[in-house]
Amino acid sequence: MTRLSTVLLIALVASGLYLVKVSYEARRLFVDLERAKAEEQQLQADERRLEAERRTAATHLRVERVARDKLNMRQANAETTVYVAEKPASGASR
Repeated sequence: MTRLSTVLLIALVASGLYLVKVSYEARRLFVDLERAKAEEQQLQADERRLEAERRTAATHLRVERVARDKLNMRQANAETTVYVAEKPASGASR
């Protein structure tokens, strides 16, 4: 009976240690999961913010203002437009 009791005691201690290890691993994985969820939410918020900034930066009026102010561009009109006609190549058959 002593031998059986010793074997059962060893099995009990081993299963207890295994249970502690599994519980610790489960807690660690849960913390990692929660951290990943928080990071996902932060990345989604950053994506929405950057998308809004991109839309704001790409508006027609802003592009026109930047072109006029920083690049010294102006809107084309009939007075400043020059049309170039291509001369047909000599000896070309039609």
